[in-house]
Amino acid sequence: MLAFLRGAVQPVTVCRARDIVQKRNSSIYSKPPKSKIGPGQSFLIMSVFAVALLAPAGWILHHIPEYRQRAKPPPS
Repeated sequence: MLAFLRGAVQPVTVCRARDIVQKRNSSIYSKPPKSKIGPGQSFLIMSVFAVALLAPAGWILHHIPEYRQRAKPPPS
């Protein structure tokens, strides 16, 4: 197995991987944003995100008594 792993990493594949990483890094921009996001938009976005995360958990916690009252399926 070690011979297999040794043969898998060749200098050509390492150079190819470096080229891919360099191409990906060249597409990342480090400029300031074209339009700034105001505090109202930030609050709205964070509120929607919080609701999206907490709503399913709240639904499950609210319905725990119903889940407990359900009849358990017979064992097979």
